[in-house]
Amino acid sequence: MQAARMIGPDVAPPAMCYYEPLKGSGGKCRACLVKVTAGSEKDPRPMPKLVPACITAVQDGMIVENTVNEQVLETRKGIVEFLLLNHPLDCPVCDQAGECHLQDFSFEHGVSSTRTIEDRNTFEPVDLGDNIKLNMNRCILCYRCVYTADQITDGRVHGVMHRGDHAEISTYIEKAIDNDFSGNVIDVCPVGALTDKTYRFKSRVWFSKPMDAHCECEKCSGNVTLWYRGDEVIRVTGRKNEWGELKEFICNTCRFDRKKTSDWVIEGPTNVARHSVISANKYGANLIRPAFPIAQAARDFKQIDDDRDRSFLTNPASLPAKK
Repeated sequence: MQAARMIGPDVAPPAMCYYEPLKGSGGKCRACLVKVTAGSEKDPRPMPKLVPACITAVQDGMIVENTVNEQVLETRKGIVEFLLLNHPLDCPVCDQAGECHLQDFSFEHGVSSTRTIEDRNTFEPVDLGDNIKLNMNRCILCYRCVYTADQITDGRVHGVMHRGDHAEISTYIEKAIDNDFSGNVIDVCPVGALTDKTYRFKSRVWFSKPMDAHCECEKCSGNVTLWYRGDEVIRVTGRKNEWGELKEFICNTCRFDRKKTSDWVIEGPTNVARHSVISANKYGANLIRPAFPIAQAARDFKQIDDDRDRSFLTNPASLPAKK
């Protein structure tokens, strides 16, 4: 996975559970399955089955087929179908819409129909403390939030309960998640299962404007992304790289309590990928090129060879009389 990412996003396999800053993550969702047609220079034999790219060590001479192998592409369709097995169609109301990795994955590799007729597992939304809402219906059991709580907080109080089809993310006897870095589980969640209650239903992500900012914080680095709607800061998140992974974890004070511009030093607009819906209507006048559609029309214009008689169009006498 890391070697493919070094080449570029066009080559890197999709990842729903792997999260580079979290040790031990990966190998849960099977979204990154690839075909290894040659193991190494010393042993060029192909691996008999598809392997997850996130937990497979790269070797000299290894040949990996990711975007060209029919078995890989067909398997990813099945993985998407499996992840959507109990996932509700909440995109129109989900706060994660527009920056959801499952949306991107299903758009690239999913199918338009489902083969299941069974009832889906349903859960009631649960409050995990004062600022976090858990919608278990949307969870894909990627374990990212569990690893986050294990590695950056003093004591984890939530995890995966039960087994098989009954597995779910929950806390021990509804215990609240209230440590200083608990809000990071919101940022690492690839879907809308864990959401910020202070931002819930306030705005769609493409209507907000992200700005990089920092502050002097005793608990964390203070480097964040502020999301504006007009002059109002509607949410605060950690800064993410091009793979949607946090560069640094931030504390709950920065995330939930500092919602005023005066609390921050603004650095400038966040660099957003051009294809992302977050970038909609956020380009300056110097980047708008009104002549582009005219040039495109002139380039693609095709003269139609049509020698039909059109004299009747200019001769009123030849037109049928109005009734």
